[in-house]
Amino acid sequence: MTNCKVTLTKSLIGAKPKQKLTADSLGLKRPGDSIVCKNDAVLAGKIKLIEHLVKVENV
Repeated sequence: MTNCKVTLTKSLIGAKPKQKLTADSLGLKRPGDSIVCKNDAVLAGKIKLIEHLVKVENV
């Protein structure tokens, strides 16, 4: 599996509670926070829920 870098690009202030919890489960709390993790089905589902708030890059 490849790794991908997920960066929170927008604020969570106006986001729905489920979207806030998803970002928090990824460890993204503030705009500019980023993580590097394995690209799998679980991550793809989380990204799909908050795709308008994050930027995803393959590493």
